[in-house]
Amino acid sequence: MRFATIGTSWITESFIKATKNTGLAELTAVYSRDVEKAQQFAAKHGAKLAYDQLDEMLEEDVDFVYIASPNSLHVTHALTCLEHGKHVFCEKPLALTVEQIDKLQQKAEEKQLYIFEGYRHLYSPNYQRLKEQLAKIGPLRSVFLQYIQYSSKYDAFLDGHQPNVFSPTFAGGALMDLGVYPLSMAIDLFGEPNEVDYRAVKLSSGVDGSGTLILTYDAFQVTVMCSKIAQATIPSEFHGEAGTLTIDHIAPIESILHWDRLTGESKEWAGEQLELDMVYELQAFHSMVTQRDDASNTAWLERSRIVAACTEKARKQAGIELQQG
Repeated sequence: MRFATIGTSWITESFIKATKNTGLAELTAVYSRDVEKAQQFAAKHGAKLAYDQLDEMLEEDVDFVYIASPNSLHVTHALTCLEHGKHVFCEKPLALTVEQIDKLQQKAEEKQLYIFEGYRHLYSPNYQRLKEQLAKIGPLRSVFLQYIQYSSKYDAFLDGHQPNVFSPTFAGGALMDLGVYPLSMAIDLFGEPNEVDYRAVKLSSGVDGSGTLILTYDAFQVTVMCSKIAQATIPSEFHGEAGTLTIDHIAPIESILHWDRLTGESKEWAGEQLELDMVYELQAFHSMVTQRDDASNTAWLERSRIVAACTEKARKQAGIELQQG
């Protein structure tokens, strides 16, 4: 498959490495608002074409577009790509609201195209092993998931600057940047919660620097903690009546420790997987598109819809207003 990119950050470079690692896609064109940056990025990664006009780039013969622009631009860029007949691979978060998800899905169906939200952790081998082991800990009673990581951009924010990840204009903040990782995992595992409750620590820019999200299900609760202004040293855990599963990190998972309450024994279930874990989501996307897998497309978009519904409600509770493109 031939593809183009929107965005020239490190995450785009990682995606390009994944395409080269698998041979599943070939970079054809690069878009940036700064044409010199686009040209430099294209030259670095072997693309022949560079543009600062998106509509012009989308006239090129490419099968899909990889979108890694600021969060608030995802929906606009995705709709434009779909309108030009291109499949879309969009970094999380795909959208900020359910209404936006519905609009994207309607356009994709109208054009008979696929749209995919990039969640690298949900397609990795170790995540599949985690899903397989959950039943072994008996009836689930509580879950604690954390993504608390001090941002490399926070010092600049403290110095008076406003990086995109801390800007409401670009839909930044802890929940939308990091919290969606554990949130999407919870939704993928357990479906839509009965209730959503979010308590945030807001920064002077108006976005959340950190927060605690509680998802209530019939027989258990999931507590999600996310932060871009602190650093955690603790793992995430799934607590069942018969035992506990402990994972070292949300993305990537390198350890899955199963503790059996009855025997007191612990066993490691994680296996080896590629450090370049974007390979797995690329494989899933490629398979969906080439095999016209409508069932997976529908299921994954429904997960995206529920994630958007939860974040939309959480932001409203915390009084966080983000630009929505």
